[in-house]
Amino acid sequence: MNRPTSLAVRTTAVCLAVAGVMALVAAIVAVRLVATTSRDLTRQTLADQADVVATQLARSRLGALRITQTLRGQGVEVARRGATGAVTGTDRVAVLAARQAGIERATPRRPVSASTVVGWETLLVEGRAVDAQTSIALVRRVETAQGIGRRLVGNVVFALGVGLLVAAAAGWLLARRLSRPLRRTAAVAAAMRSGRRDLRVPPEGPLELVAVGESINELADALEHSEARQREFLLSVSHELRTPLTAVSGFAESLADGVVAGDEVPEVGRVIGREAARLDRLVSDLLDLARLGADDFRLDLAEVDLTALAAESAAVWRTRCAAAGVEFSADTPAHPVPVRTDPRRVRQVVDGLAENALRVTPPGAPLVLALRVERGTAVLEVRDGGPGLSEQDYRSAFERGVLHARYSATRPGGTGIGLALVHGLVTRLGGTIEAGPAEEGGARFTVRLPGAG
Repeated sequence: MNRPTSLAVRTTAVCLAVAGVMALVAAIVAVRLVATTSRDLTRQTLADQADVVATQLARSRLGALRITQTLRGQGVEVARRGATGAVTGTDRVAVLAARQAGIERATPRRPVSASTVVGWETLLVEGRAVDAQTSIALVRRVETAQGIGRRLVGNVVFALGVGLLVAAAAGWLLARRLSRPLRRTAAVAAAMRSGRRDLRVPPEGPLELVAVGESINELADALEHSEARQREFLLSVSHELRTPLTAVSGFAESLADGVVAGDEVPEVGRVIGREAARLDRLVSDLLDLARLGADDFRLDLAEVDLTALAAESAAVWRTRCAAAGVEFSADTPAHPVPVRTDPRRVRQVVDGLAENALRVTPPGAPLVLALRVERGTAVLEVRDGGPGLSEQDYRSAFERGVLHARYSATRPGGTGIGLALVHGLVTRLGGTIEAGPAEEGGARFTVRLPGAG
């Protein structure tokens, strides 16, 4: 595995690479530009010199030798074409270059200006007619781009070194500035991993880093809120567990010590049984709620007639409601409502909603179990005539422990997990559930299961 490198090292390396590429490109462009400019200037200078020499020789030939020597000192060779047409000169290469450039074609109105190659050398030729039979050619070797490049190598290397040093310093400073908020964010994340929830990332640095910091802060807020909710839920569950456990333990000690005897024993046994059943129901709900998030949560899907299932459930809850003085009614269709689902889980959903409704419905108020079909979707409703909920409570009704924490003092008997369990079951069945006000005056819980026939 390759060892990861720091942002500072990577940024510095990128800056160095960019500086090196820029220096190389600049050197190539500079060499070509200098070579082209040098060649143009050399040609213009040579043309001006040819004009001056031709004019002087046309007036007098006496200074021809001196002119030739002066030009040779400046790196310019002179070739002549005489009346016989032969091209002569002291430099053989210059003579060849003059011939290739066509010095014999030079006339007073049409000078010769050419670039020619002799061997491996590039030469500039400026030919001028002195008179009708004589002409001269000034020949100068052109420094190629390679030659200029060799002369520029030292300067380019120096400039490259300076540029790399500046790039390294700038890259390091930039990397430090960019990595500082990242290191701060990483430190906050590490503290969050160890359990801290009071730290936040300050909004500093570039826009992208600020966005990362804000995301970390939002995650910290969400974790703090979620953990607070979990603590409240655990406290609530522990209280709900402790209450029946205390009753069972107290009555069991009374039986063991002989405090309860005679005719009181059956009633104490019934109390212990009810509290044990309450414990069993609470533990079962907790286990089901924990299993909902597992991949191995099992659903036994089958073709189910919801009309028959609702009728079975209605028979049970009609009896329980009668015992509590609550008016129960069932509103179900006369025809079957087939749905492919898990009948045990659907019954668990209906029973959970009905038990929650019965707990808050006062005697004489209604409790309704309804079933209908809407556009291929089976709709199960449990409505009650209880105190209902506020608009905010309806939105958070299925969040674990929220309603229990809010109404435990005024509506005792709940565990805080019933509606959360129902929501999880409906979701795993592929359906949806929503809460809202009912026409009976209390709350309405609506379950929608797709695929109704």
